[in-house]
Amino acid sequence: MTRSFEELVAEAEAVSVEGWDFSWLAGRATEQRPSWGYQRVMSERLARASAALDIQTGGGEVLAGAAKLPPLMVATESWPPNVAKATALLHPRGAVVVADADEPPLPFGAAAFDLVTSRHPVTVWWEEIARVLRPGGTYLSQQVGPASVFELVEYFLGPQPEHVRRARHPEDARRAAEEAGLEVVDLRFESLRTEFFDIGAVVYFLRKVVWMVPGFTVEQYRDRLRELDAAIRERGPFVAHTTRFLIEARKGESRKGEPSGRVP
Repeated sequence: MTRSFEELVAEAEAVSVEGWDFSWLAGRATEQRPSWGYQRVMSERLARASAALDIQTGGGEVLAGAAKLPPLMVATESWPPNVAKATALLHPRGAVVVADADEPPLPFGAAAFDLVTSRHPVTVWWEEIARVLRPGGTYLSQQVGPASVFELVEYFLGPQPEHVRRARHPEDARRAAEEAGLEVVDLRFESLRTEFFDIGAVVYFLRKVVWMVPGFTVEQYRDRLRELDAAIRERGPFVAHTTRFLIEARKGESRKGEPSGRVP
């Protein structure tokens, strides 16, 4: 039996949105994955690292999927429920989870890590990344690109100005990395198809990814949600496009006589 609008919405409002696990959306939404396979690439790099830092680890789910962690593995996270979840998931793997406000400075000394990773960071403090990397060390990150899922954003908020649509552009990341003294050795971008099969999936997504429609509540947007529910039932899935980019940046080797913790 087809469930009603009210039933789907009530279910999506009641479910927990802690952590960064989207398994609740199985069968209700799909998102095409980037061709480079961040989890695989990250795992390969971690297996070769001696000391690594994962910034904004969320609930630790992505890091926990690595087959092998380095002898020293640290993760940072700012949201208390995620700190608790990541701790429970990563401590058995020998990783330390540090509660951090996601504002500079990072709570680590200079040249502490040979690898820094981050999947979908909200903010990127390039100077701090350069500072905590050892000479020859690497930053590897998959990030949300410009105007990601904006078909859904603009359905609720209306057309967004160009500077908002362009935010998080990969070329801006390249420029910021280079200004911090890092050499960008890989930069790839893809636009990926995303589909929402019922209105519950939309509600869950907007509750979990809170920056898409800031302050989203079902009550505030109930009329628009009803209209979207009717459109999905009549015409099929709501289609949007997720944007992602992969960036890899390397810190140069120290010059003779230069302190190893200094950004070149």
